[in-house]
Amino acid sequence: MGLLASFTALAAVASMGSATAATPTLNGSWAPFSRCPVDDPAMLAADGATDTAICVSSHSASGSIKLGNTEVPVGVSDLQVGVVNHPGGTSTVVSPAGGALIADSAKVPGGLLGLMCPNDVPVISGICNTLTDVNLNRVTATIESVNTPTGFQLVAGTTTGKPILTLPVRIHLQNPLLGDKCYIGSASDPILLKPQNLTQPAISSEKFAGDGTPDTAGQMNRLNLLGATQTDTTYAVPGTNGCGLLGALNWAVNLKTGLPSASGNNNVTLDGAQTYVATMNKPRDQAPNAGKLLAQYWHSAVR
Repeated sequence: MGLLASFTALAAVASMGSATAATPTLNGSWAPFSRCPVDDPAMLAADGATDTAICVSSHSASGSIKLGNTEVPVGVSDLQVGVVNHPGGTSTVVSPAGGALIADSAKVPGGLLGLMCPNDVPVISGICNTLTDVNLNRVTATIESVNTPTGFQLVAGTTTGKPILTLPVRIHLQNPLLGDKCYIGSASDPILLKPQNLTQPAISSEKFAGDGTPDTAGQMNRLNLLGATQTDTTYAVPGTNGCGLLGALNWAVNLKTGLPSASGNNNVTLDGAQTYVATMNKPRDQAPNAGKLLAQYWHSAVR
């Protein structure tokens, strides 16, 4: 689960964009869950007796991701989802409206020169010769959520060596010559990150009132899984798409960076993941309205 944050993906992988101005600030122990999708129909329908809704948040300040032959630093990443736990240990993951993972963009080392050059093909070598301009050479990579995460395992977040969830992402490469639609991976062929804790997180818990105020007899509980290094070495990386006019530069980027890249050739590391899980202490006592009450509590904490 600490994994969530980080890899949260990787979140991992390249780095990502920040939350919108509309994202609320929450009081007290609710603070890490500013994007929890408490108003999603699946969360509201959780009765507390058979299905239980929880909020999960994972945050990492730095890291790195290797895609084929290219390694990119990972900036600040924030992973947030809702989870509905079902009988038998299964669960349904619910993404916020803006996607599960949000991350800062990171600069690709070497820029476009590193991604495509040198190259013996005249068209590409001509581009390479123009890249003395710093702005033309600069490439940023941003990791973006596509589709909804699956397979969330809370217990895996408390230990090491077990995948916490599967996070589908793509990486947006931005540069004037690559255009606005250059991606590694896509919604139909995503990079599937399965982060796990490489080191053991520090585990603690705290009770709080519905509005987020600390309260040892409060209706809510927060599990804290802090400081773990998260990693994944299992994911495959598809080739690029949309790079250059009509995708004309896809092959050049793929050739230099070694994409597509099979599982075992890629890795991601997220440093100091801070993962939090918010749950109701006694959801059964609130059946069949536990999901609705969770949403009510969350909204009461908005500043």
